[in-house]
Amino acid sequence: MLDFVYYPVAGILWFWHKVFSLISGSPDNGVVWALSVVFLVFTLKALLFKPFVKQVRTQLVMQKLQPQIKALQKKYSGDRQKLTVEMAKLQKEHNYSPLLGCLPMLVQAPVFIGLYHVLRSFNRTGAASHVPFLSPTEPMSVADNANTANYFFSASDVQSFLDAKLFGAPLSAMISSPAAQLEAFGDVSRISIILVAVPLMIFAAVATHFTSRASIARQVDTGTVNPQTAIMNKLALWVFPVGVIAFGAFAPVAILLYFVSNNCWTLGQQHLVYGRIAAEQKEAESSPTPGVTAPPSPRVAAAPPLPGAKPIRAKRKR
Repeated sequence: MLDFVYYPVAGILWFWHKVFSLISGSPDNGVVWALSVVFLVFTLKALLFKPFVKQVRTQLVMQKLQPQIKALQKKYSGDRQKLTVEMAKLQKEHNYSPLLGCLPMLVQAPVFIGLYHVLRSFNRTGAASHVPFLSPTEPMSVADNANTANYFFSASDVQSFLDAKLFGAPLSAMISSPAAQLEAFGDVSRISIILVAVPLMIFAAVATHFTSRASIARQVDTGTVNPQTAIMNKLALWVFPVGVIAFGAFAPVAILLYFVSNNCWTLGQQHLVYGRIAAEQKEAESSPTPGVTAPPSPRVAAAPPLPGAKPIRAKRKR
């Protein structure tokens, strides 16, 4: 149903796996597969860089319009239809589009679903997931799973992924993986998965917190933030990071790598974009407005001579 998402995601992951396999000479290495996942995230984030910049600029426009929006809400508190019309006019005057503000989020949602599905499809031996679009609907035997391709990945690639381990933990294994599913990975203990997954969960949660903090810190004036935004800020700072930890117990190790690399990229991207926009605003404020001539500087009168001093007369030209 979502093959138009699954195939591109699988294709990018396949490409990076081939690149790092050629560099290392070991396609079954867990680090090679981990780097493939990380660079898949970096590729997708690079493709979404321009929409992210538009999102930031849209958010800044919205923040600057907050005083005018509050004034309109107060003026037309009893007429919602008139308020809607005036709000649309205000947004049109300032070229504000609500869609641009949430475009990156709308694009990332199916990408995340696609990545989750592709990674889960490397190991289809466990109980079927009841979450739509995320997992195969029918579990397979260990032998059937090892001989079944996964989008662009051949059966040998699937077995390579199952054999690949990051510090002893299979990349598609979860802390909550059932025992039947762990059999597909060979000799793997749940403790080895916990030792890798828990630090990644904590790191991803901390990165989520600081990413949210950096975004909230850029809000123009916290005094003009409406109650709904204030609640969302608190959720982003504290509840979402806790949610990452809670979700981590049910996520493959590769998905935890996704969270870590995604948030690290976002944090650096925020620093770059916000710094560039701040420099543009500073330059715009310091540069003279076109068509406006600066007033001439007033002449400073010469200071009078001190008492008792001989006056200096200007020499006449002959």
